[in-house]
Amino acid sequence: MVVLLFDIDGTLIVTGGAGGDALLHAFSELFGVAEPQEVPFSGRTDRGIASNLFRAHAIPDTDANWRQLRSAYLQRLTAYLPQREGKILPGIASLLDRLSARTDCAVGLLTGNARDGARLKLEHYQLYHHFAFGGYGDDHVDRDDVAREALRACRAHLRSEPAPDRVWVIGDTPLDVRCARAVGARVAAVATGWDSREQLAAAQPDLLLDTLEEPDALLAQIG
Repeated sequence: MVVLLFDIDGTLIVTGGAGGDALLHAFSELFGVAEPQEVPFSGRTDRGIASNLFRAHAIPDTDANWRQLRSAYLQRLTAYLPQREGKILPGIASLLDRLSARTDCAVGLLTGNARDGARLKLEHYQLYHHFAFGGYGDDHVDRDDVAREALRACRAHLRSEPAPDRVWVIGDTPLDVRCARAVGARVAAVATGWDSREQLAAAQPDLLLDTLEEPDALLAQIG
């Protein structure tokens, strides 16, 4: 069995800024911050982004504040997704259809998105049904911990331990490469997000692709 763990933003889809704007607008309205300071988003977990925002504005980084922010974010995300010009990235729909037709592949998520945020985004683009399990960014500041959660979910789904060399992480940032290494997985980096091909190459993924429009190299690797 081959396990494929997909990142979402910049790998499967782009939302036209719906996710980032929903989170920042929710933060601004809840905590009275007219212009939130910039914090890194790419490759980070939603919980980690929230922690950085709380820290930047001297707001207590508590579970209660996070739950309040997450709820307000999800409400705005539902409204913003249909208003923005997002899209499924090239080749993704056909690749997921091909993988879903196979009996030797387990396809899941390894994303910094909160679980319900991941669901809302992928349901909006009619991709959510492809993913049977996942690791999410509700509780973890560090993406490496999301990778560990994704593997636990994979074990529960398969009711067995996947061979490390048969687990692939597919993502668009150096942090995707790092979290794959943290769990002993192989990694395919795709240059469809914010990070350049050169930045991804420096992270030394097992496979580096410009897009997933021509996925033969990935399919050949997984067998």
